[in-house]
Amino acid sequence: MEQRDLKNKEDKIQIKPYKKDATYSYTLGAFPTYELLLSKPEKVLKVAVHSTYTDMEGLKEICGKHKIPVEINDKLINKLSDKENCYVTGIFEKYGCELSEERSHVVLVNPSNMGNMGTIIRTMVGFGIYDLAIILPGADIFNPKCVRASMGALFKINFQFFETFDEYRKTFKHHDVFTFMLNGEHTLNISDCPKSERFALVFGNEAAGLDDSFLNVGTSVKIPQTDDVDSLNLTIAVGIGLYVFTNRNIK
Repeated sequence: MEQRDLKNKEDKIQIKPYKKDATYSYTLGAFPTYELLLSKPEKVLKVAVHSTYTDMEGLKEICGKHKIPVEINDKLINKLSDKENCYVTGIFEKYGCELSEERSHVVLVNPSNMGNMGTIIRTMVGFGIYDLAIILPGADIFNPKCVRASMGALFKINFQFFETFDEYRKTFKHHDVFTFMLNGEHTLNISDCPKSERFALVFGNEAAGLDDSFLNVGTSVKIPQTDDVDSLNLTIAVGIGLYVFTNRNIK
């Protein structure tokens, strides 16, 4: 019944280049499309394939299993993608989800770059963290740039939006909060990284980081670096934080 309902929606939607207020988004490329089909097949409206794509049998097999329509449509591929090497796109219905109370989280406060967000999501999954809190305003997690940068890892995680960081804290009172700041009180290193059953690693946006009010929230930490740069790239900082905390806390 749900697949038929999606097919009816797909018949009514005129697929256009992405806009934030659209009810759908799409993957660009074979790999993220396969990740979409494996993780969220119930949300897929259809798959469009370029006439020169060479793995049609594999794609038809997985789409057939879930009764997902597949069409050869060079015009649609070219309309949606600004890259010449895109041969597959999966159109999917946007969806919501909630974070797990039992697992650790990454918290992004007002993230502004969609490519960075996608890279962070991919990094999270690589280190076994599957829950992302986004404090608004923030970059659009369903923008195809974010989906592509995540290489489909987006479809493996839970994400949830919060109007303020206080709202997040009230919802998840039992997570140990660690705020990453240039003036953090504790220097982060592997040997004495805190032990925590459920941690929340909090990062500010690319331009401003976290303001000083976050010094009074949980435990503030800083990643050691030389004075020759003003700060680390956000995606690098998240990767380092995830590596240290998962190395210490996840076996």
